[in-house]
Amino acid sequence: MYLQGQLQNMFDALYQLGVIDPVLKKDWQEAMNELPHYLEDVREAMRVANEYHQDIPMLVSSLKDFDGKILEYLAMEVAREFADFHARNSLH
Repeated sequence: MYLQGQLQNMFDALYQLGVIDPVLKKDWQEAMNELPHYLEDVREAMRVANEYHQDIPMLVSSLKDFDGKILEYLAMEVAREFADFHARNSLH
């Protein structure tokens, strides 16, 4: 599953929830090795993010229900997709 819609809104919601700064300091390789244990919950968080991407207050409210670790994985995915988007734009 991929994130769809407003990545900036997703980033802003995660920032409001205090998820972004810890993710920047995290060892992503180690976290990715642990991802299979959390995949179902991460997919659900991505579904919620895709559903509410246009409504930041609703997105924040809905994401609050997820464990912090799941939100960190969502933040990593937002960052990865942002990077992919910007890499494609710089190539064209």
